[in-house]
Amino acid sequence: MKGIADAIRIHARVTGLVQGVGYRYFVFNTARKLGLSGWVRNCADGSVEVEAQGERAVLAQLISQLNTGPRWAQVSHVETQPIKLRHGANAQGFRVEPGW
Repeated sequence: MKGIADAIRIHARVTGLVQGVGYRYFVFNTARKLGLSGWVRNCADGSVEVEAQGERAVLAQLISQLNTGPRWAQVSHVETQPIKLRHGANAQGFRVEPGW
């Protein structure tokens, strides 16, 4: 990450056929390769929720990949919104969190 001035954090909700198709691990691997911090988890309504933090341009790459997903996924919609940056241990690494 270039610096905190370049960093943003987003929350995304992805709908469609995104559970049971490796979507969370696709997001996990993509975010790690891009050097982002945050998490991904399944939601009870069948969607997948993502929070990611990093440089704006790198997050744009992640969002593009969220719209594609892995081979077996069928993404219907990706809704994103900016949220407050996290600092310290809460802003380190990317993980898969337990879902609902």
